[in-house]
Amino acid sequence: MTRKPRSRSQQSSARISERRTLHVYTEGTKTEVIYLQHWHRIHRHNTIVTIDDFHGAPFSLVRAAVDRKRNDQREEKRGRGRAFNEYWCMFDVDEFPNLPETYQLAAQHDIKIAVSNPCVELWFLLHFQDQTAALERGPAQTLAKRYLSCGKSLTPDALDQLVQHHGVAMERAEKLDNKHEGDGSPARSNPSSSVWRLVERIRNQ
Repeated sequence: MTRKPRSRSQQSSARISERRTLHVYTEGTKTEVIYLQHWHRIHRHNTIVTIDDFHGAPFSLVRAAVDRKRNDQREEKRGRGRAFNEYWCMFDVDEFPNLPETYQLAAQHDIKIAVSNPCVELWFLLHFQDQTAALERGPAQTLAKRYLSCGKSLTPDALDQLVQHHGVAMERAEKLDNKHEGDGSPARSNPSSSVWRLVERIRNQ
């Protein structure tokens, strides 16, 4: 017996179910959101990214992600929707307290984190230059602004540049991780960023 072809709505639903789903919490309300939304627009055919309306300090982000994940999984078991494939928190190191506890809580509940030290502008800076020496938030923001010709509200041109140079930025970030490991420095030391890991998941890599 010949199987009846699936309708367009069925085909669309199947494609949606095959896409990776990410739910992301960000510390900031502007720069990170604009940046992630841009990547999502490019790769929306294979990844669904939702950014939570809650923003705050790292520990509060992870705690919110843990609560959301638990609730989503509970509702999924009841047949009321589906949990996301991955839950992420994106934040800066800055001078926040409780970071060890934040990392531990995330690891315990498989909440993935994209951390920049000292700040996300360090990640942007790596798209244009090597940065092996530690630096503070202010200088990192100044240098990134010089390259991108904009501040926290990333312009279309700035976003295009960040996409264009993503590969080299990722290589530089990985080299920094290797450098810190070789030096015996703690993970996520200044300078470092793991934002590329989140971007790669959006890119479905």
